[in-house]
Amino acid sequence: MNITVISVGKLKEKYLKQGIAEYDKRLSRYCKLNFIEVADEKAPENLSEAEEIMIKDKEGEAILKSIKDGMFVIALDLAGKMLSSEALSEKIDKLALQGNSHITFVIGGSLGLSQGVLKRADFKLCFSPMTFPHQLMKLILLEQVYRAFRISKNEPYHK
Repeated sequence: MNITVISVGKLKEKYLKQGIAEYDKRLSRYCKLNFIEVADEKAPENLSEAEEIMIKDKEGEAILKSIKDGMFVIALDLAGKMLSSEALSEKIDKLALQGNSHITFVIGGSLGLSQGVLKRADFKLCFSPMTFPHQLMKLILLEQVYRAFRISKNEPYHK
């Protein structure tokens, strides 16, 4: 199984890099993990709706260029479906059984994802109705993917 995480912006915080490196190492037993970071657009404080759309579209173009044919795309979106850890594990298992050997998770920037990216997504996933920093979301995502593999293999993991 190949898993790609496409995210907006470069990871800067050392503690997040360390956490992501830890889950990258843990996940290496279960999948090949790939990270793609696309540039984030500068967004001043008081943006008009049109300016927000323009920024999301520009980031979205870079995201869409990173998505290859054959990838099953899961967009992280507040309007997506919420799943338990067990349900995410089942989802990943079902995708593998259906021949989807490459799952791509997409994490938007501070303004979210463009309509183009959301339309391209095969599934929209919501982790919580709360808002998280998009850089922290990468770490949370990896922890949940790791948990999903552990659940799938009936291996113990903290509940």
